[in-house]
Amino acid sequence: MFKRGPAVLLLSGVLFSASAVSAAADFPNRPVRIVVPQPAGGGVDIYTRMISQKLAETWGQQVIVDNRPGANGIIAMEQVIKAKPDGYTLIAAFTSVLTINPHVYKSLPYDTFRDLAPIVQTVTNTMVLVVHPNLPARSVKELVALGKSRPGELSYGSFGIGNLTHLAAELLRVESGLKMVHVPYKGETPAITETISGQVGLLFATAVGVAGQIQNSRLRLLATCGEKRASAYPDTPTMVESGLPGVVVTGWGGTLAPAGTPREILGKAQRDTARHLQGSELSNRLAGMGSDPVGSTPEEFTAFLKAETVKWERVSKAAGIYKSQ
Repeated sequence: MFKRGPAVLLLSGVLFSASAVSAAADFPNRPVRIVVPQPAGGGVDIYTRMISQKLAETWGQQVIVDNRPGANGIIAMEQVIKAKPDGYTLIAAFTSVLTINPHVYKSLPYDTFRDLAPIVQTVTNTMVLVVHPNLPARSVKELVALGKSRPGELSYGSFGIGNLTHLAAELLRVESGLKMVHVPYKGETPAITETISGQVGLLFATAVGVAGQIQNSRLRLLATCGEKRASAYPDTPTMVESGLPGVVVTGWGGTLAPAGTPREILGKAQRDTARHLQGSELSNRLAGMGSDPVGSTPEEFTAFLKAETVKWERVSKAAGIYKSQ
């Protein structure tokens, strides 16, 4: 029986490496699909379409945004991790899907670090607290006073159980002592729509997702949720300034591929994405909606994901929803 010697193994490695480099040089030679675990029209969908348009121009290929909402991102994640790891199926994932779900669900069909290859953190997102315009509260202080005068009557929406928007409201509840009713929705778009219609009184959301509704006065902005005031809303106080120092929440998004995708392809996707994120046109458009471009390397994004995973495990336990689903 023929046995592979060191020379044969070395040659195999050289051929595999050459093949991977060739695949990266040729990538993409057909349409690329980016799965978004939210309905069309939400914040993640909006900035993903902006980025995908720029990549399509660079690559000379279609970059198709494929919205797959449901189950707090689990449906989309399942689909992507089962895809061929060739760079032609990617996912635009975010805080809740990657670093919160593992602590909220007793069993998940995916593991962020085992099943996915991080490419680039695309943005950090300003989180905001908005209320229906008819709610008689024009500040966080007034909202807390209103809620305490009507215990259990104030309702808040979220993008789903265990979503970042749910945990933000739980932090508000813990910090303020409010008794509120949680109404989870199947994603960002229905939660925003129902808040506009008055089905719920308040909502934590991404600034990019509700920028138009704030501008058109269909939602009232009470506060932003970062440590410092948001550049898009310099006249709006933070939750910290409003007397709730524990309510500091920042969202973020990034692009990932199925595990096993060649490093050369990951590198090319990262470089091209980062170049557009750091360009003035896309950067200015994102900043105007409350998102700041990042453009990190795969290694930097991986380290960031690990730190966020530790952080949200602590928060989910404090909120009493650890492994609750």
